[in-house]
Amino acid sequence: MKTVNVRNLQRKVSECVDAAQKEAVVVTRHGQPAAIVIGVEGDDWEDVFYRTSPAFWKMIEERRRGKTIPLAEMRRRLDARWARQKPKR
Repeated sequence: MKTVNVRNLQRKVSECVDAAQKEAVVVTRHGQPAAIVIGVEGDDWEDVFYRTSPAFWKMIEERRRGKTIPLAEMRRRLDARWARQKPKR
């Protein structure tokens, strides 16, 4: 994994972006990791957003911990709901 310190990042930003297309580049401050540059060239904007969104991943984890129901039960519930709805004229 390539590393670059914050001081050198400004003059090497283009080189770091190019390198990040192949592997993550760790940016250090005072010898400690401070950030990671990850290449996304060719990726869809929406994919990049969701991969890097803490709120999205929090929602996914909450849904995974939630209660699930079998498909047959879901179909039964939907059929009952549709049966209660009056047809529109």
